[in-house]
Amino acid sequence: MKNRTTLQELEIFAAIARHLNFRKAAEERNVTPSTLSHTMNHLEQRIGIRLLNRTTRSVSLTEAGRAFLSRIEPALVDLSSAVDELNSWRADPRGTVRLNMPRSAATLWLQRILLPFRQRYPDIALEIATSDSLVNIIEEGFDAGVRFGEAIPQDMVAIPFGPPINGAVIASPALLARHGTPPHPEGLAGYPCIQRRFPSGMLYKWEFHTEGKPFDVAVSGDLTLDNDMLMIQAARADAGAALVMRELAQPWLTDGSLVEILADYAARPEGFWLYYPSRKYHSAALRCFIDWVQQVNRGVVDCSEPSDAGIPL
Repeated sequence: MKNRTTLQELEIFAAIARHLNFRKAAEERNVTPSTLSHTMNHLEQRIGIRLLNRTTRSVSLTEAGRAFLSRIEPALVDLSSAVDELNSWRADPRGTVRLNMPRSAATLWLQRILLPFRQRYPDIALEIATSDSLVNIIEEGFDAGVRFGEAIPQDMVAIPFGPPINGAVIASPALLARHGTPPHPEGLAGYPCIQRRFPSGMLYKWEFHTEGKPFDVAVSGDLTLDNDMLMIQAARADAGAALVMRELAQPWLTDGSLVEILADYAARPEGFWLYYPSRKYHSAALRCFIDWVQQVNRGVVDCSEPSDAGIPL
């Protein structure tokens, strides 16, 4: 290994061959002329062939030197072009970012974070897979994932992904007219509710907050679903009350086709997090996406709600 010619030696030889002047070649390489002379002596001694004719007044290539230069110069140009291309990726990132996230997160943030990112960086492709089951993003080949904080593996780096999300108990005016409005979450016992089942098979207990303390209520009902948008559609059809993300239900809360109840007992807002492996080097495209999300978090990028937010994908 010690006898192998280095890229630095080849670049120094090529610089001397271009200028046929040690001083000018040294200026190009940002080293001293004596360093160049020592490097060339070492290279020629190791390969056993003289590449340069040197006198006190001139430098010229030997026949072997010209032949050697003709072979290595195209390779050096290709290497330089490859490095320049990498630098251009850093200045103008491109590639693909593969993300895994719940359907609700994709519905909420497609138009407010993800599509604006694509508009800003058209050379970066986004591939988004939605799944409400927690997946191993490394084994499944994803660059990053989006989940609520408690679901993120501890060996991952995580940053907030958009503002915190509010929960809301919603019901149709017709349902409330028939069954009344429960004054307290405990009044949901026996009330027609739309239940939620997690991918793990566990039924979700509705979470509330009062007097500085969280508590949950086990509700019942004849309809069980597994995502917010279906629950919102069912609530609009008078199928029962549902606990969903308020931001997803907002269009129908605004037009009056749904009503929020028990708002004084709403659980504290909770946000999604973008998480990714903690290795030092990431692709330029992923680094760019992480920076974009951080700009959203700082308010540098406007992620205000578009007019058609909440419409099912």
